[in-house]
Amino acid sequence: MEQMLWDAACSIRGEKDAAKFKDYLLPLLFLKRLSDVFDDEIERLAEEYDNRATALEIAEGDHSLLRVYLPPEARWRVISGREQYDWPLDERGRSTAPNDIGEHLTRAVRAVVKQNPALSGVIDVVDFAAERNGEREINPAKLRNVVETFSDPRYRLGLADVQPDFLGRAYEYLLRKFAEGSGQSAGEFFTPTEVGFLMAHILRPKPGETCHDYSCGSAGLLIKLQLVARELDPTSKVPLKIYGQELQAESYAVAKMNAIIHDMEMELVRGDTMINPKLRNADGTLKQYDIVVANPMWNQPFATDIYANDPFDRFRIAGGITSGKGDWAWLQHTLACMNDHGRAAVVLDTGAVTRGSGSKNEDKERNIRKWFVDNDLIDGVILLSENLFYNTTAAGVIVVLRKNKPEARHGRIMLLNASRRFRKGRPKNYLPEEDIRPLAAMYLKGESVEGELAAITIEQAREADYNLNPSRWVGQSDHASHRDISHLIAELAELDAKASEVNEALCQLLSGVRK
Repeated sequence: MEQMLWDAACSIRGEKDAAKFKDYLLPLLFLKRLSDVFDDEIERLAEEYDNRATALEIAEGDHSLLRVYLPPEARWRVISGREQYDWPLDERGRSTAPNDIGEHLTRAVRAVVKQNPALSGVIDVVDFAAERNGEREINPAKLRNVVETFSDPRYRLGLADVQPDFLGRAYEYLLRKFAEGSGQSAGEFFTPTEVGFLMAHILRPKPGETCHDYSCGSAGLLIKLQLVARELDPTSKVPLKIYGQELQAESYAVAKMNAIIHDMEMELVRGDTMINPKLRNADGTLKQYDIVVANPMWNQPFATDIYANDPFDRFRIAGGITSGKGDWAWLQHTLACMNDHGRAAVVLDTGAVTRGSGSKNEDKERNIRKWFVDNDLIDGVILLSENLFYNTTAAGVIVVLRKNKPEARHGRIMLLNASRRFRKGRPKNYLPEEDIRPLAAMYLKGESVEGELAAITIEQAREADYNLNPSRWVGQSDHASHRDISHLIAELAELDAKASEVNEALCQLLSGVRK
């Protein structure tokens, strides 16, 4: 993915400021993804109706058979010139064929929106044929190069070719690579795919449950909930009921695109959740859900008057009003969004589960954490490895909340140290796919496992002054890390002596070649 986007960006280098690359590349990526998914859908119909030509004819007659219908002029084979299209004639009998690729692309995205109104403002935000001072904003030859890059067979973007939240990941890459210097990346934080699947497997969504992400970004966490729900109950035809709120316009657009591609009904709204949560009941109260997932901006500062004057009373009654960092404010909002049987998983910075513990001074974050622990609302904390997230090398934690714990988990908190479950990658580490389900199963089983999971009581948490970092509780199973220090000193002295012997022998060997 990164190579494809880098090659495409290089194709328009010099045409636009780097911060604007994503404005042109994302709609084209959307269109390529839609086209490849359309081709997958036609192939599915072709298997049912014996051949592609028949499948296309049937699809033209009934667009509801497809996730997204693409008119012929918007299909990638036509855009790239690999398939001919007979443009209709106008009322004077002249061809309506576009003059160049810029005109073609603009007409293509507009044709897609005409057939799929839900994509308005998502895919048609750029005019590829726009001019300024008599010159094209983007040279058609450069656009043709981008189209050719995306046409490379290695870069197919069908349903089985890329990860579920490919578009979100691509958007994050473009933002990180080209827009960070412009300030446009503030608040953007893509959740690694494997972390999202771990959260979904721990929450185990059931058909028909209501699910919410109040900082949904590209909707990757919500999509993974639906995919895991289908995996857990493949015969069910009842989808999850999904709701999301997102502040950033472009992330919101990607979320809408993702929902459509994954054939998911999703109610999405735009706005700042902390200041103005928009998903409300008729009486103005916040909607509540069976499942809440989120990866809000870590350590985000908010003015204290936002908490003190909150019309939804999310903070005062749930541990008090914090100051400074907003991590526990997000968890207070999470709690306000959970119904009586609700469960939640929220990704935060590791400092959220330790700050203030052991300090002689009063700490408001620690006080809120105490309130959550004392009210038996924290089901567990999962420590992730370092360097998993794109725009930070810091480790994160998943805080799992549950309003109505199973009896066996009453008064207990699961602390899972998954920090050593990673593989080195370029540029980031990743959690191996084969570890996701075993980690979730271990967490859900809730029995202590040496070196990985500790099931502590609320009383133990109190004795530790509410420090919930799993690394504090879960001992290392590697015996070498627990060896007696006197033995280690002795070994070090022995190695020192051997090093001196090697140095002496080397000097003797080299003495004969000195001039």
